[in-house]
Amino acid sequence: MSRRKPSLPGRTDPQTSKQPRMSLMRWIRRRFRRTETPASTIYDALRHEEKDPPLSETIAKTFENPSLLLEHIEALRAHLLRSLAALVVGVFVATFAAPTLLDWLSEPIGGRQALQAIEVTESIGVFMRISLMAGFTLSFPYIAAEFYAFLHPGLRRNERRMIIAVIPAALFLFLAGLAFAYLLMLPTALRFLLTFLNIPTNVRPASYIRFVTGVMFWMGVAFQFPLIIYVLARLGILRANLLRKGWRFAIVGIAVLAAAVTPTIDPVNMALVMGPMILLYFLGIGLASLAERQSARPTREA
Repeated sequence: MSRRKPSLPGRTDPQTSKQPRMSLMRWIRRRFRRTETPASTIYDALRHEEKDPPLSETIAKTFENPSLLLEHIEALRAHLLRSLAALVVGVFVATFAAPTLLDWLSEPIGGRQALQAIEVTESIGVFMRISLMAGFTLSFPYIAAEFYAFLHPGLRRNERRMIIAVIPAALFLFLAGLAFAYLLMLPTALRFLLTFLNIPTNVRPASYIRFVTGVMFWMGVAFQFPLIIYVLARLGILRANLLRKGWRFAIVGIAVLAAAVTPTIDPVNMALVMGPMILLYFLGIGLASLAERQSARPTREA
């Protein structure tokens, strides 16, 4: 039977010194294990699971045991804090690129020298607006992943995989909408607005950046329509046949929306907005048909 050697004066036992360190590591792991992280939820969605409980059962358990609601609120707080931290980091990084972004945004009007500030704080406001929007764009993928991580426990395995595929597709379509507005829509709209009635116009930085970012943002949102239609069809809320029958009403709605989004009143810019949106609507019909076939496939196999 082996006996433990007594420790010499002035020397610490290695096993005794490891105990505080190991307990500290266990405490840190427990704290981070309480909430789902984007990486862990994506891994859980891709691996095989036998059966996920339906959302109705999860809601019923929450009403039976109200303490579970507190756990959800605590998890939501953790996700919001991490999302806020990501936004702060994104805005901080974007501040270094704000002057370059201002040059890029002011190219359709002739460069930064074409802008004239009439207020003392106007330039600072423009700088902060550009930094905030660029920082949100940079942190959007992580914020979307945190949102998915919060919804992860109440989703089925196929719904988890669908959302994982939707997040990068939504980012790609949003960037495509930004590119369309910047390359095609803004030059035509600015040419019409600045030469209307041949009145000289002194463009302020605040109004110009608000106008440009607003047009680009709403076009990025409009490019999400096919993806939204696909998700609703995959969940069984929309039918492709219903979209085909209502295409005339959809074109009228698109015309109204294009009139609200278009910064000018001329039919040329309105047609520039309506054309892509009509194409996106019919693309959404094709995606809805694809979603219906994908949803019916597991039913046939069963």
